[in-house]
Amino acid sequence: MDNIINPRIEEYMRGLQARHDDPVLLEMEREGAERNFPIIGRSVGVTIELLARAVAARRVFELGSGFGYSAYWFSRAVGPTAELHLTDSDPNNERRAMRYLARAGLDRPVRFHVGEALASLRETNGMFDVVYCDIDKKSYPDAWRAARERIRPGGLYICDNVLWSGYVVDSSSEEDPHAEWTEPSANTTG
Repeated sequence: MDNIINPRIEEYMRGLQARHDDPVLLEMEREGAERNFPIIGRSVGVTIELLARAVAARRVFELGSGFGYSAYWFSRAVGPTAELHLTDSDPNNERRAMRYLARAGLDRPVRFHVGEALASLRETNGMFDVVYCDIDKKSYPDAWRAARERIRPGGLYICDNVLWSGYVVDSSSEEDPHAEWTEPSANTTG
């Protein structure tokens, strides 16, 4: 179940997004492919930028940022005078992210936290317009519990990979037991 969307549709959507062929973005996409490093991809990038702009986001917190691909899109949305908090446990990813974002002219709102994502969120004061979750999937429930009181009314909590390459449609999948669907309890809305 590698592709949950027909590859021809993905190709069509990417063609519509050719205006985003910034050389820095293209280099980040090449690095993701060469290192087999999971990035959200162009369609999701455009989507998170649109979502952040839709709520006039000025403060965004990313739980899991890697080398800054999703930050590229959030930074475009929030602008240089906002706050974009990134997290990753690898200091090499911080250096990569800051180099890429600086070259793209998108580094001004960035505050990078090297360390565990949920601890970094707890250590950062205030409310956020968007909290974006892209950490290890078994920690998603803990991430929601940590973030739900930190999102302003009208703000967004966005999770990547919730369709888990299609494994969510097969709860008997032995590929990954964390992919199975569970009903949210009545008290999980925030």
